[in-house]
Amino acid sequence: MIDLYYWTTPNGHKVTMFLEETDLDYKIIPVNISTGAQFEPSFLKIAPNNRIPAMVDHEPAEGNAPISIFESGAMLQYLAEKTGQFIPADLAGRAEVMQWLFWQMGGLGPMAGQNHHFVTYAPEKIPYAMDRYVNETARLYGVLDKRLADREFVAGDYSIADMACYPWIVPHERQKQNLDDFPNLKRWYDVIAARPATVRAYDRAKEINTQPTVTEDAKKILFGQDAATVNR
Repeated sequence: MIDLYYWTTPNGHKVTMFLEETDLDYKIIPVNISTGAQFEPSFLKIAPNNRIPAMVDHEPAEGNAPISIFESGAMLQYLAEKTGQFIPADLAGRAEVMQWLFWQMGGLGPMAGQNHHFVTYAPEKIPYAMDRYVNETARLYGVLDKRLADREFVAGDYSIADMACYPWIVPHERQKQNLDDFPNLKRWYDVIAARPATVRAYDRAKEINTQPTVTEDAKKILFGQDAATVNR
């Protein structure tokens, strides 16, 4: 059994997409980041960076003690290696998947996240910041669109690289992006959206987060953290 500490964000969706594709037993433990649940001591033991998702695998492959993991990319890699699914066995194929997983973790996710912040949540609309991150998001969409020009999925067969990227494309309208400008990306997006596991993963999200949660009080929790937050 896997305990998945989860909230309905792009990074959370990555892991439910994988788990719904496989036959792994898992239980969702909601962590409402808008109310500060990510700062609970029990959660910080698993996720010291006070971010979701995180998980505990109570049945690791070696049969040893439970393993706890935080960071969505590390979780996808672990689950792929545990199951032998959605990651190639050969070194070259594995490298192909991993470089695009790292690309998402280091580029697409952080830049789209800043886009969300300055376009949607920032109390002051700063044109320079908004243009900076909307344009960088567009550049990254362009990279992905070019990559998909001659292949169905990011690294050949459907893999954890696709699962990592897809949830960050779902809010393309919020990011001020038009998928019609990226035809290869749009084709890829539509194919993944139609996968039964993707549908199930996003249905789980609707069951857990049933109302808007980013209130003014929530913004103070989500966007008001500093070093003192870690040490409190």
